[in-house]
Amino acid sequence: MLPTLLLAFWLQAADPAADGMKALEGQKYEEAVKLFGQALEKDKEDISAQFHLGLSLSLLNRDPEAIAAYKKVLVMKPGLFEAQLNLGVLHLRQKQFAEAAALLEEARKQKPAEYRPNYYMGEALIGLGKLEDAEAPLRAALQADAKRPEAMVAMGRALARQGRVKESSTWFADAAAADTAYRDALLELASYHEQAKNREAAIAIYKQFPDNAGARERMGVLLLENGQAADAVAELENAVKTSPTAANRFALATAYLKSKQNDKALPLIASAVEQEPRNVELRLTLGRLLREAKNMPGAAKEFYNAAQADPKSLVAWRELSSTLFLLENYQGALLGFDKLRALGEETPGELYLRALCYDRMKLYKEALPAYEKFLAASAGKSPEEEFKARQRVRVVKKVLDKK
Repeated sequence: MLPTLLLAFWLQAADPAADGMKALEGQKYEEAVKLFGQALEKDKEDISAQFHLGLSLSLLNRDPEAIAAYKKVLVMKPGLFEAQLNLGVLHLRQKQFAEAAALLEEARKQKPAEYRPNYYMGEALIGLGKLEDAEAPLRAALQADAKRPEAMVAMGRALARQGRVKESSTWFADAAAADTAYRDALLELASYHEQAKNREAAIAIYKQFPDNAGARERMGVLLLENGQAADAVAELENAVKTSPTAANRFALATAYLKSKQNDKALPLIASAVEQEPRNVELRLTLGRLLREAKNMPGAAKEFYNAAQADPKSLVAWRELSSTLFLLENYQGALLGFDKLRALGEETPGELYLRALCYDRMKLYKEALPAYEKFLAASAGKSPEEEFKARQRVRVVKKVLDKK
């Protein structure tokens, strides 16, 4: 009897499919893949081994291989519900939404009242941008299991992306209440409120996350946009402390400026410029702050750097030209006005400053037509400057007549 018993034991031990199931149940997925592969080498038509190979591969996040394995299952047995469902979920995980939807729709037809095919079908339709169509399967999923927070979030997302943000709020709130792990879903809701310009609603949500640096940062920005600069300062100071990015420094500096704390804004903007030296907006802001602080050479330098970072920036060339004029660097100012003209801009104000540059450089032949061009362009819009220009025209003409 002993040899027979040993033979039976050997045959049982040599069953790779059975051993694969044990490995799968023991969460030894690599081993399971190997054993199910061996089972298929022995019998290519072993549909159970093929199915569980796909499952093991999916649990290892080897999605392309798992997809191929499940496709073979569906060739062996078309319409197998679990294979359709699992393959659909894998396509969904790979953001292959059309492939996922086709499979999940077939799975839904087989079990229309079951949670999983309906929920995943809703996710696939959201991925395809078919937001209204996603509502029906998601409602069916929630009818099958009303306590599933992931389906609540999906429903909220489908509604919010249609612009129905207020309607979506209940779903996000219910998900957070059902499972604290989904509390951060409220932050997604806040972002939809931001997109819909519902600043107060977004701020109210962000206030619920005092320990979340990102939430405090967004709240600070929204308070700033809402005209509540003083309230924004504390939130943005915290944002800079936890994440001193150029964007956060700039936002805090803006809050300081709007709450008339320019002295605090200047070093922040300077630090932000060091982090992002080619950021034109930062350079321009720093230049303006330096100009307000009466540091005209420093301001001109920043405006010049902004113009170099973006040679097509009309704002940078305007600021540079006017600052150089104030510094009595008339030649430099004229070069700036030339650049603005080349970019298609020549305002009456720029024409007036151009005329003054020529005048003060005693280039009277150039000053006279410049004044006349300004007077024609202004046409009564700047009476004080026009009066001064007419006076200078008389003087310049007399000087030229003497020559």
